[in-house]
Amino acid sequence: MQSQIRRLITAAALGAAAALPLAAMLPAGAQNASSTVSIDNFTFNPPQLTIKAGTTVTWTNKDDIPHTVTAVGKLFKSKVLDTDNGFSFTFTTPGSYAYFCSLHPHMTGTIVVEAATGEATN
Repeated sequence: MQSQIRRLITAAALGAAAALPLAAMLPAGAQNASSTVSIDNFTFNPPQLTIKAGTTVTWTNKDDIPHTVTAVGKLFKSKVLDTDNGFSFTFTTPGSYAYFCSLHPHMTGTIVVEAATGEATN
């Protein structure tokens, strides 16, 4: 990847109009390294988030009362999150992951993890 970045810098320095944006040169996983979910007004926003494998999702509590982030399959569970506290989890395996707030079980969300570009799925 360093040689690709050097070529991009060289092309830009030479004024090459055909130089690709840096994001196009990075592997797909590096482009989507993190995503966020806001907890506000007793909802997870967005309620469903689609990401690539290897992405870290961070939930941040914007409500003035505590919440948790708990996977239905017990893959992950946050501590109780007070206002402005966050919890992060890195999803490495493609699939659909339902989660909820253990303090307010009507609050639900889903993370859909797709294979990173070039990965085989079985």
